[in-house]
Amino acid sequence: MKIRVHNRTKDTLVADSADLANSSATRREGLLKRTGLTPGEGLWITPCEAVHCFFMKFTIDIVFLNKAKQVVKVSPSVKPWRIAGCLRAHSVLELPEGQIRATGTMPGDQFEIEKLAAA
Repeated sequence: MKIRVHNRTKDTLVADSADLANSSATRREGLLKRTGLTPGEGLWITPCEAVHCFFMKFTIDIVFLNKAKQVVKVSPSVKPWRIAGCLRAHSVLELPEGQIRATGTMPGDQFEIEKLAAA
């Protein structure tokens, strides 16, 4: 399933074609089989409070969201073989490197996540 992520606080589009990982299998696979993310792509992992980048092939930005989809922490430029987490998070949005900076996303921002109709 694809989703669109809008930062309501900054009125910016964070991702227009991100994937949803909300089952054990999709959360476990994550971005491991990918070789990169293009602008507009991403992965929303829910529920989730920590991610690892073991075996990944590229650097990502990570946004941690609470149940109300408010940003509680940002971790820009997380390289392969690193771990990032936030105990206050309920879900995690993985984005292409540089997307946090490009959208001005910061803790306290309110996100809106919309499920897109299947093509």
